[in-house]
Amino acid sequence: MFKKILIANRGEIALRVIRTCREMGIKTVAVYSTVDADSLHVKFADEAVCIGPAPSNQSYLKMANIIAAAEITNADAIHPGYGFLSENAKFSKICQEHGIKFIGASPEMIDKMGDKATAKATMKAAGVPCVPGSEGILDSYEDAVKVAAEIGYPVMMKATAGGGGKGMRAIWKEEELEKAWESARMEAAAAFGNDGMYMEKLIEEPRHIEIQVVGDSFGKACHLSERDCSVQRRHQKLTEETPSPFMTDELRHKMGEAAVKAAEYIQYEGAGTVEFLVDKHRNFYFMEMNTRIQVEHPITEQVIDYDLIREQILVAAGVPISGKNYLPQLHSIECRINAEDPYNDFRPSPGKITVLHAPGGHGVRLDTHVYAGYTIPSNYDSMIAKLITTAQTREEAISKMKRALDEFVIEGIKTTIPFHRQLMDEPDYVAGNYTTKFMESFKMKEPKN
Repeated sequence: MFKKILIANRGEIALRVIRTCREMGIKTVAVYSTVDADSLHVKFADEAVCIGPAPSNQSYLKMANIIAAAEITNADAIHPGYGFLSENAKFSKICQEHGIKFIGASPEMIDKMGDKATAKATMKAAGVPCVPGSEGILDSYEDAVKVAAEIGYPVMMKATAGGGGKGMRAIWKEEELEKAWESARMEAAAAFGNDGMYMEKLIEEPRHIEIQVVGDSFGKACHLSERDCSVQRRHQKLTEETPSPFMTDELRHKMGEAAVKAAEYIQYEGAGTVEFLVDKHRNFYFMEMNTRIQVEHPITEQVIDYDLIREQILVAAGVPISGKNYLPQLHSIECRINAEDPYNDFRPSPGKITVLHAPGGHGVRLDTHVYAGYTIPSNYDSMIAKLITTAQTREEAISKMKRALDEFVIEGIKTTIPFHRQLMDEPDYVAGNYTTKFMESFKMKEPKN
């Protein structure tokens, strides 16, 4: 087992990893930028090393500084969390070269699943259902015209190196294709330094449902059931739940089987998710694989009583998994609390938290790194907390979430707490009747004075 793990991340996920390490008797090293000196992950770790100034490309993305921090503290493993370097094949390889275990996917695995076109071709070979579309990257605009005609409109153009909705365009008829082709490529080149595009059939009324998988170094994988991540704004998830209100036992069995098949085909090691689009007829199609821990992993932990971070560490240390598949025994919902103003188009709201009262009680979990007096920097993602409620039924989990949101007080900045509280009363959400298009028609009610 590892003696000391460096967490190459910040905020709530860094604190989450530190907690499990402490329970396992493993020493921890926090790394931080100058603006994160007062963050809780710095205070709770056994050691802390400043790795640079506020901009992430000079700190949390600076591989040389992180490796240096690991070497001077004698860390024998690095946990990357999510975001930043968690799916960076080069960083995974550098860790290997320095004799430091990267608690995540191998460089080869990240390369194979990180490029969406390659991932889709791999999944087709594994026998996993895929969305009809181009065979790999489109060679030219003429190629795009040909593929669109073959699979039929509407189609979706996607950047092969994409993420966060960058380089994506929905095209409903041929007349829109040329403009979409040019603008998507320009956006992808600016965001990722790669303008490679591929095309897929646009799935109407889609739900975004992912299957949590864990694979070990012996080629065995298991699934931990699904999470429904369909409530999104600009391709960014806002809330997640498990089990999905759209799921049937038969569909869960088929999707779980497909996800395990995918993981074992590529001999996946670690925790990851196989992400699917599910249409209104409950046909499911492979979308992508995330080779890291997910933001929304706590809801899976809650419904099957399973520490995913612990499992990541055990698998990385060479411990085999049981191979058992898990089904949800309870219902859990997660609301991502962001430092944003939901009444002003979700504009970021960094600044100092003057008052914080955290909700509590049975079935309430709060993962956060913030506290009263903490200043939220403007340099990073705006998520400051994850509020999770768990109960016997979906109705009870929603009721519990309402109560917890009513208790949750954060002053000094704007947050998305009012949005989530309104969402929990929205009839379509309460009925489980939502798709990835849900937020397009959602309107915030005026704030109460």
